Amino acid sequence: MELSIGEIAKACGGRLVLQSVRGRAENGTLTGMETGNVTEDTLVDSVVLDSRKVTAGGVFVATVGERVDGHRFIPQVFAAGAALAVTEKAPEQVEAESGVPADGWGSYLCVENTFQALKDMAEYYRSKLSLPIVGITGSVGKTSTKEFIAGVLAEKYHVLKTEGNLNNEVGVPLTLLRIRKEHEAAVVEMGISDFGEMHRLSKMVRPNFCVITNIGQCHLENLKSREGILRAKTEIFDYMAEDGMVCLNGEDDMLRTVTQVHGTEPHFFGLGGWDGEEVYATDIVSRGLWGSKVVLHMPECPEYGVQIPLPGRHMVINGAAAACVARLMGLTNEQIAEGIRKVQPVGGRNNLLRLSDYTVIDDCYNANPVSMRAAIDLLAMADTFRVAILGDMFELGEDSDALHAGVGAYAAASGADCLICVGENARHIYEGAVEEAQRQKEKAGEEKSGEQKIYYFATREDLLREIADPGRREELWPKGCTILVKASHGMKFTELVDCLKQ
Repeated sequence: MELSIGEIAKACGGRLVLQSVRGRAENGTLTGMETGNVTEDTLVDSVVLDSRKVTAGGVFVATVGERVDGHRFIPQVFAAGAALAVTEKAPEQVEAESGVPADGWGSYLCVENTFQALKDMAEYYRSKLSLPIVGITGSVGKTSTKEFIAGVLAEKYHVLKTEGNLNNEVGVPLTLLRIRKEHEAAVVEMGISDFGEMHRLSKMVRPNFCVITNIGQCHLENLKSREGILRAKTEIFDYMAEDGMVCLNGEDDMLRTVTQVHGTEPHFFGLGGWDGEEVYATDIVSRGLWGSKVVLHMPECPEYGVQIPLPGRHMVINGAAAACVARLMGLTNEQIAEGIRKVQPVGGRNNLLRLSDYTVIDDCYNANPVSMRAAIDLLAMADTFRVAILGDMFELGEDSDALHAGVGAYAAASGADCLICVGENARHIYEGAVEEAQRQKEKAGEEKSGEQKIYYFATREDLLREIADPGRREELWPKGCTILVKASHGMKFTELVDCLKQ
């Protein structure tokens, strides 16, 4: 990592204090142990916010959270060999507030706001890098698209990608600061919930390629409408590299309205549903829950067959997005096809679990009306008894009740054999499902065979208590069935997945 303490101080501002560190033994007496001195020319090798992840020669950024003040751990990080601490408080202030001894401190940079300092550091570090960066945003599918693009590019380049869900104003700078000399490309996921956030993220990332997956119905509390979401997401263009390229989902009606970015036409990908798509997939043959076979089309290239290893129409679009970016970055057809074939699911996002008694579609990382419908469509591909466990969707604004009810109606109409709705907002999923199921029953009359099971539980704990009884569990989801687990992350449906695994 080519970043010196002097450069960090210049990028972040504040007051730099260079000093050696002395530690205390467990009984509180000075040990006399002293680290080597650092200078402004000392190079650091990592930047972390978690004191437990500090390594020798690294930087610890002390942040003040709702429950924990990182400044209390500064003596520990210096004992672990940290070269610098970025702080909002001086040693004497921390000692006065918490009793943590000031003599455990080494060199530190005292700034007004350490979160802003982290972003300033990442922005400066990015300015020193010459590798291409792909920035990915959108309402739905950012992480899956990131995995596709990074997986395909890895056929030619040494790629760094966003880990987990580190896609906000803390995660993005940490991702940028992980880039090393050996990396030849980076794929950075960028998530927002309000206006101005993408502008700040783009200022750090300076993407060479901007990918937008779609414009759905997320974060409506702040962004109000799909038009607002489009405006917020396209802030990614504000700091795009001068020779940057834009890749957009041509299946999305809102994204098709983007005709030029800084005087350059976007590149569109999709399923061939619009003439403006230059990279698209056709002849989709579903392999059920195990993916699809498609024919991929690109300009000036013969069409060729590709195996999409993850199920669902949206995964085919993700594959087309990866092909669109990879083509612009010089990969061959063979490299693109091989990279797509190797893509693996991410935990909590359409992750298919083949258990001894059930097949589980673990999609409980997050949820909104668009991704809910996509997951329900995926469940419909199963040729077994089908169970949908659906929970609350958050941040949907004033239309939340209607949007939940719409998902319930969609689930009932999809033919799911059993629908289990969990959570305060999910009561509207339940009501929408019951109403739609009744409508379907009246429409079918005597021809309708079997009864669709629809249940409501106020909390996750209520459902867990219910299924503790093996007989009740067998009634809700018989052995051999396929179970979809889907809700916003705050519902903690991972506990349901863990229960199914056991």
